[in-house]
Amino acid sequence: MAAQKTNKRRWWIALVALIVVAAILAGLYFLFRADPPEGDKTVTVKVVHADQSEKEFTYETDDEYLGELLTEEGLVEGETSEYGMYITKVDGEQAVFETDNAYWALYENGEYASTGADQTVLDNGDEFSLVYTKDAS
Repeated sequence: MAAQKTNKRRWWIALVALIVVAAILAGLYFLFRADPPEGDKTVTVKVVHADQSEKEFTYETDDEYLGELLTEEGLVEGETSEYGMYITKVDGEQAVFETDNAYWALYENGEYASTGADQTVLDNGDEFSLVYTKDAS
């Protein structure tokens, strides 16, 4: 009986410790996450189509996120889910992953973007690329 109480007590201590650690990590995330800069910004978006032709667009905006800028400007269309915006059409060209494994890859300042367009923060002078990409698998 005493061993059972000790095991229950250890389980509760572990659960409380886990909750405390999760709360600390969540607090640190919200404290140190990047806040979008306010005010006017100039950003460039290069579109690389399936035939490798390129178009470049320059925008002056006070939007905070890339997704809202691209949608407002009519450059992209997409679907929104619990994971964010999935870009399906750019500059009139559609990529259908279910048909031929094609999608629009997003690059930010030359690097593959670590966030989706609707979560990508705009900074003055940013350069983005939307590249029609076919997955080989």
